[in-house]
Parts: sequence; structure tokens; C-alpha cells
Amino acid sequence: MTMSMRLIVGLLFAIFAGSASAGPGAETYNEFLEKELLYPDEEWQEYVTEIGERLLAVSPHKGKTYTFVVTDQSMVNAFATPDAYIFITRGILAHFNSEDELAAVVGHEIGHVVGRHSKRRMGRIRLGELLGWIGSFATGTNSIYGLSNTLTQTAIAGYGREYELEADEYGTEWLVKAGYNPRGLLDSIQMLRDHDDFQRMVKNRPTVYHGLMGSHPAHEKRLHELVQQSQHLFPEELMEPERDFHQMIAGLSYGDESSTGVVKDGVYYHGALRLIVKFPDQWDVRATPAEVYGRAPQATADAKISVKRQNPPEEQQTPEEYLTKTLRRDDLEDGEEITVGPYPGYLASVKVVSGTAQKRKIAVIYKDGGVYLFNGELGATGSVEEFENQFAETVMSFRAMTAADQRLINNQKLKIVEARPGMTYAQLAQNIPIKVHGEETLRVINGHHPRGEPRAGDLIKIIE
Repeated sequence: MTMSMRLIVGLLFAIFAGSASAGPGAETYNEFLEKELLYPDEEWQEYVTEIGERLLAVSPHKGKTYTFVVTDQSMVNAFATPDAYIFITRGILAHFNSEDELAAVVGHEIGHVVGRHSKRRMGRIRLGELLGWIGSFATGTNSIYGLSNTLTQTAIAGYGREYELEADEYGTEWLVKAGYNPRGLLDSIQMLRDHDDFQRMVKNRPTVYHGLMGSHPAHEKRLHELVQQSQHLFPEELMEPERDFHQMIAGLSYGDESSTGVVKDGVYYHGALRLIVKFPDQWDVRATPAEVYGRAPQATADAKISVKRQNPPEEQQTPEEYLTKTLRRDDLEDGEEITVGPYPGYLASVKVVSGTAQKRKIAVIYKDGGVYLFNGELGATGSVEEFENQFAETVMSFRAMTAADQRLINNQKLKIVEARPGMTYAQLAQNIPIKVHGEETLRVINGHHPRGEPRAGDLIKIIE
């Protein structure tokens, strides 16, 4: 049985049958562990656990076993499962500006477990949507931005306004009792709202985190009332933070350089599609939003190979049928079915009926609901045999991207600097590796979206 099948079985038993088998959180954790998607920083894992245990100590679940996990994902998200697993992405950590804000989100997620919202929510949404929601995180695929059909709008919306507010009510009470500033809840919701606005208006991408119901006017009014009403719960002396938050945030991995494709030493990495293709040695490899292509050194051959993602067929087809029926190719010869790792494919020669080409090749691979089309051509110069071998090796190099691959090419980290008089985000953005929307990115991760500027003495997050 595959991991995804075990996840589905575990979810069905845990939610519907109350089985003693591993629940969805345990299955999800195992999936993250297997795919090396746990953030490899024990300090952060311990820190989030310390905050979670501090909140649990003042909740009805005091003494209950919870598991707090930081995942190595750039998306801004946090979610809970019925069997008391709380998952926090490193992407959302980068947007917090205090331990109070982080504690507010952790408390909110604990509130979903205490309120048994996953089980109650099951009566209101289709099973397939919930399976897709949990499965999308378990597989570790970052294809949420328009590339995955499993995360539906209903799933993104989360538990519904009623349960989101209830989780906030629980979380606010525990936040105050644990000695945190309840305004951390309002600040965290403002941060998430700013991130939502940034993603939609600037980057034209959907958001993921379900807790954005705070943007609803009635909900927002109620949250402010909760914070005001919670004042009497303050302990006589506020507790110190578990750790120095800014010290922790310095060095945190940021973003996903590979999300739009990175070429390194002739290897193409794409984090969102989670794939890798290795081109022949010494080839010039480049990428555009539509495709990645490589060319042989002119001194050796007039050869080129490209690969691009295609829309899947409207009906079930084999890779060969995709070429002959969907793409209507009637010029193929010497075709053969291939298996590239776990992915089915088809490779063939293309009849050369005109031009100066000595050889043309084509291949298609199916991966995770996507179709990847390879095209190759050898011009007037170069060895046909060598080109055929190079094309086949390029196609067969196609594989899924691992977390280790991502860490190999994603070197961006957060750094803390003290703002000087007159410092602006436009100035800071000139020296960060993010060249598109860099100024806006700095604003949103520092809580100054959309037009704020640093104040002298502020501790500011930058990216290096």
C-alpha cells in the first residue's frame, strides 16, 4: 500500500470509525518525514513545542499529548489534525514579528483540536475535499499555486466562519492565561490579511491559510471584543517569552528559489512542479516561464532539447495516445513505452521530411496529473548516435524533486538589521536576492504592508 493510500485509510478510520490505527496527523507526519520535509532545525522544532506546551498547560487539554511540527515549506500555512498534530510551515514563521503572534496561531490551531472541528466539519464538506486538503500537505507538493486540482476553494476556506471564530475564542483565552499579549491574535490576523492581499494583488496567487476569516467585518469586530473582554484574565505578572524571537528568526530559511525554476550546473530544478531534468554536460541550459531548453556547444553539434508542461488530456489516455490523439502526431516511428522512475512515458523518433535536420526525437512523461513533453532536434552537424543517447538520457533523468534538492539550491535566509534614520524598503530591496517585488516582500514580512517604512531603531527582517 502506498503512503497516500495509507493516509486515506488512516483518515477514514480515525474520523469515521474511531479506529486505534494511526490517525491523519501521524500519517501526515510520517509522509513529511519520508519526504524529508521536516524543517531541519532542532531549535525551531523545540521552540514551537515549548510555545504549544505553554498554551496547553492552561487549556482543557492540559496533560494531553500533542505533537508540534515545523515543516520545510515556503507556503504560509498552519493546520491541525484531529489526533492532536499541529503543523506550522517555516513560510508562516518568516511573517511573524513576535512570539505573541506565533503563539496566537498555535493557540488557534489547538482550538480546532479542542473544538473537534475536523470531525464536525466532515458533515458539511465532501470527503474528497478533506482528503485532498490533507493529502496536498502530506505529499509535500508545492503545486498549490494553480497547479493542483486537489485543493479546492472549499478546502482553502477551512472550517467555516463559525469554527474559525470558536478557535479564536479558545486561543485568546489561553493566550492571556499563558501570559501572552492577546493583541498578538489581532496582529497575526493583520499579518495574514496583508499576506493575502500581497498574494492576490501583487503576485496574482491564491492563499492557503484557512484562518483568514478574520477579514470578515463581523468576525473582526468580535475579535476586538474578545481581546477587550480578556483583560481580566491577565496574570498578575506577565511571563517572559520562551526565547528571543528575533534571535530565532535570524537565519531562518526563506522562500523557495526553485518555485519558478532554477538552472544549476546543467540541471533544471522546479520547486512548484517538483521535478528535475538533467541536460547533457557542457550544454547551455535556460528556462522561460513556458519551457526549459538546452543547446549543445556549437563546436560539437547543432543540437537542442526542450521540455515543457502540457495540459492533461480531456479523457484517459496512455502517453502514446496523448501524442497520437491529443497532439495528433502521425509522424512518429520507432516508438516505445518507457518507465521513468515511477512515471509512465513514451519515446519515439519523428520523421524528417524537410529541412536540414538529421534527427528529431519526441517523448512524453506523465507525472502527478501533469504531462511533460520533450522535443529534440539534431541539425546538420553532430553525431546521430550521440544525439539519440543524449536525448534518451535527458528524458530518463526526469525525476521528482526532493527536499534535499530544494535545500541544495535554496540559500536564502532571513537576517535582522536595526533600521537607521531615513532607511527605506526601496533601499533595502536593492541588496536582496529577490529582484521581483522585493520591496513589497520586505514590507509584508515586516508587518508594514502596503506603504509603511522602517522607523529608526526597529529590528527589520531582510533576505540574504
